[in-house]
Amino acid sequence: MAAGADGVPLSPHVPELGALELLLDVVATGSIGAAGRRHGVSQQAASARLRTLERQVGVAVLDRRARGTGLTDAGTAFAAWAARVVEAATDLDAGLTALRHRGSARLRLAASMTVAEHLVPGWLAALRAHGGVEQITLTATNSAAVADLVRAGAVDVGLVEGPDPLADLSQVVVGTDDLVLVVAPDHPWARRRRPVAAALLARTPLVTREVGSGTRTALEQALGPPGPTPVLELSTATAVRESVRAGLGPAVLPRLAVAGDLRDGRLVAIGVTGVDLRRRLRAVWVGPTDRPPAGPARDLVATATARVHPPGPRRKSDAGGVTHASRQDHR
Repeated sequence: MAAGADGVPLSPHVPELGALELLLDVVATGSIGAAGRRHGVSQQAASARLRTLERQVGVAVLDRRARGTGLTDAGTAFAAWAARVVEAATDLDAGLTALRHRGSARLRLAASMTVAEHLVPGWLAALRAHGGVEQITLTATNSAAVADLVRAGAVDVGLVEGPDPLADLSQVVVGTDDLVLVVAPDHPWARRRRPVAAALLARTPLVTREVGSGTRTALEQALGPPGPTPVLELSTATAVRESVRAGLGPAVLPRLAVAGDLRDGRLVAIGVTGVDLRRRLRAVWVGPTDRPPAGPARDLVATATARVHPPGPRRKSDAGGVTHASRQDHR
């Protein structure tokens, strides 16, 4: 039996850590079902585990209502203590990881092409400036492939782009970008004074990214069925950009990827009405929703989110809620 700080064994009324994390997720989401999904279990299994917790502690913790689940008065006090326990366990986890990897800390990272090319270098430079990372491996690929690498455990954390969260992965917003319709300076639309309607854009042959890229997915969801009409599909934003400049047709690309061309007049941006082309950039990982894997991965996410959410009141993630080994030319 575990002992407390004074050497006295802990009573059998102290729940295990996973049950405390589940309870805190119920508090965060207001729903046993949503908390269960965060932990990869059904609502029935989550509810049974919480009832076991209540029997163990000997008090009613949850107030189960028709429109959601809240805390009893005793539960409010218990949840505050539970949060301190989980926070201490998180610190212990991070400390142990640092000890295990001292002198050989390694970060395995996968990122979509837009994020890898335009944001990751700055984040990694800031991370290395604080020390603690000896080796960084970055795989640049499309967002769908990044998510698959994360699910398979091949990387510690992934960075993806797209309009919607990934339901089966923990995540936090690390940046924003919007898609912009661009044409060559000699394209007829370059002289257009009015924005292009979404319906016209959907009918127009476009140079597009491949299926599975965050850019393509965001465009498809924005336009709705049947989606864009590709005249040419390419696997990198650079190839799409050069094809537009060569006169092969308009394209919808991340503003991050075309900012220099727009500034220097090599491409012209055209407004689009009737469609929302904004999107969020997210860090994704497997594990608890409120913290990425301990070590450099967590430090990277903290570095990235600090530039989106400056110090101040902490924001919840939209999850429900830190050596180029390979470069796959996809996003």
